[in-house]
Amino acid sequence: MITAVQRAAQRNRGTLFVEDGEVLSVEAFPGEQFIMRIRAPLCAAAARPGSFVHISCDESRPMRRPMSIMRAQDDWIEILYKIVGEGLRLLSRKGPGNSISVLGPIGMPFSLSPERPNTLLIGGGVGIPPMVFVADHLRKQGASWKPLAILGSEIPFPFDVIPSSLDTPWLDARCNRSMPLLENWGVPSRLATLAGFEGCFEGYVTDLADRWLVTLSADELAKTEVYACGPTPMLKAAAALAARYELPCQVSLEEFMACAVGGCAGCAVKIETPEGPAMKRVCVDGPVFDAATVVWDS
Repeated sequence: MITAVQRAAQRNRGTLFVEDGEVLSVEAFPGEQFIMRIRAPLCAAAARPGSFVHISCDESRPMRRPMSIMRAQDDWIEILYKIVGEGLRLLSRKGPGNSISVLGPIGMPFSLSPERPNTLLIGGGVGIPPMVFVADHLRKQGASWKPLAILGSEIPFPFDVIPSSLDTPWLDARCNRSMPLLENWGVPSRLATLAGFEGCFEGYVTDLADRWLVTLSADELAKTEVYACGPTPMLKAAAALAARYELPCQVSLEEFMACAVGGCAGCAVKIETPEGPAMKRVCVDGPVFDAATVVWDS
């Protein structure tokens, strides 16, 4: 009989790769934040919105670090990270031409529902990258998809904030700052913070999302779904917001990981299943879960 662990392993067979990636470019932003582009053709070809990679920061640090994929195109992937600890500090010193071992893409991606084309993307801090990946994927699917991105940060955003030319009539016109990449794609984005950044909504991302959701008709809500990634308190609030509007919500959980391939179970979280509560591994059973099944207070 095949066990659940064996089924999980088989699910990734033929789609999980280890390759020597080459750093193509590095952009530095305030708050010790970096966007790194890495040539990793096998990973790029198989990556899906919600996938992540496990990368080696430096030869002196054997433990890999999990990183959400922000973009995957042609033969490269992009990751966004903030320095937390010596490993990521060493990674920040890598430059074009340096080699980095990449294991990925890992994890169950977001499940996109064509019957719900109004996609509300909520990203907080280093939870922003998966939302960018979803937006990139949706815009390539055609005009029927209508994503809206709401991004939050309490430190300077990891991109050059610009005024938006895309209309959001549900929001005060003074709250018009956006992410340039999404703006160029024609995807409306608005920014939330408690740090008082000019042109940003003063409050939580879920408060800003509520401002939009309350303007929707019953028919529009029936075509809306929420996708979120960020700190656990933010995800819990996003799940509660979606439940209040009776909307489906998928969350990409952030947990500390050691192996990232399901062996150590160090990233396990409690999930409600048809058979009852069960511990699921964020790395291979997730990182994306139905928000309604997550036991938030476990």
